Amino acid sequence: MLRLSGVFVLLVMCTYLSAQTERPFPEIQEMSWGNEFTVEMRLSNDSAHVYDVKELHHSANFSKNNRDELVYYPVGLEKSFIDQLKTRKITNADTANSEVKGSNKTLWSAIHYSIGGAYVHFINCLLYALETGELQVDAPLMQRQESDWKPTPRTESWKRTRKWNYYVPVRQRYARREYRKKARNDNLRDLQTVPQEFINLFLETNDKEYEELEKNEEVDKLAKIDLIKILLASNYLGETQIKYIKNRVLKAMSRYSVNQLPSVIILDDFNAAVAMSLDEKGYQVQKIVFRDQDQLSDYEKEERKKTIRALIHEINEVNKEVFQKSLQKYYQKG
Repeated sequence: MLRLSGVFVLLVMCTYLSAQTERPFPEIQEMSWGNEFTVEMRLSNDSAHVYDVKELHHSANFSKNNRDELVYYPVGLEKSFIDQLKTRKITNADTANSEVKGSNKTLWSAIHYSIGGAYVHFINCLLYALETGELQVDAPLMQRQESDWKPTPRTESWKRTRKWNYYVPVRQRYARREYRKKARNDNLRDLQTVPQEFINLFLETNDKEYEELEKNEEVDKLAKIDLIKILLASNYLGETQIKYIKNRVLKAMSRYSVNQLPSVIILDDFNAAVAMSLDEKGYQVQKIVFRDQDQLSDYEKEERKKTIRALIHEINEVNKEVFQKSLQKYYQKG
């Protein structure tokens, strides 16, 4: 009897662990304004969460006339997109296939070949890999070998990278110097669609302040700064480093947490809180609630929601256009 009980307990535990491993992404059941300063959300797993409006991303006014600037919202990834990546067994994506090999010419093409999507996707996935610690700028495979070799004649790239211990400028001193040099030469092409707030944070942070961020475990800020470092060094990366970064990004995607909270963006122009996610086609709206919803009729709410969804569609179209222009200008086709 004891033996049977033990088997039964083991089966129950295995079933429970399997359910935990394969549990679905929680969906938004309810979302509302708690008061002037909070947004409240209840998920399908019965968890409840309160968002501080001050800490959420507030969207600047979007103009349809400005079709040269990428609109970036810091949002999580769509469940269907993650499921699709896992179906493709992305952890084994790096094979000897010649087509895959060819995709490792640039960091952009390597990651885009594996995950699809446009430049916003590229930025978000790199950021997520850095935030989770899967990707590290000072990883062993990113380290440069010590050498006294000097090219004849001495090339500009050698002069600019000779003091780097890694293939990216890990030290802020060198990274900011590289930024300034590329800015003077009008060669910040890989940063052209990165949010300005990321660049400002990077430029305002010296080595001592960066160490303080590490000490305080301010992962979000460190990820934004390290993202800039990687993009600044993208033209210096060899195939080994490109493959390392790509595989770390894919690893992070394969482990994308189901406990990731839905992303909420505040659209101040509409007095609205919008739960959004990102898939290959762009931003997707999940829920919309209004701060002044008690003062609106059902018709007014629906009309405002239609306007917001049309706006997000327009943003996706603009982002696609900006991305295509960037691709044609700076990257080889195929």
